[in-house]
Amino acid sequence: MELVETYHLTCPWCGSPTEVTIDRTAGSQELVEDCHVCCSPMLVSAQCDSLTGALLAVSAVRENA
Repeated sequence: MELVETYHLTCPWCGSPTEVTIDRTAGSQELVEDCHVCCSPMLVSAQCDSLTGALLAVSAVRENA
C-alpha cells in the first residue's frame, strides 16, 4: 500500500481539474496547495482512517476567500 497518494479534485477558484499529493502517514490533515492552473491557494482537508491510514475523504475550499 502506497503511503503517499495523489488525489484528483476540482479547483474551487477556476473549476479546473487539479491534483494534490497526500501523505497518509501524517493522518488527517489540512494543507494549503496552489492550483496548478490558476495558482490560487486552496485549503485542502484530507481525512484518513486512524487505524489503517486509508484515505477516506479529500475536499478543497478557497483559501482567504
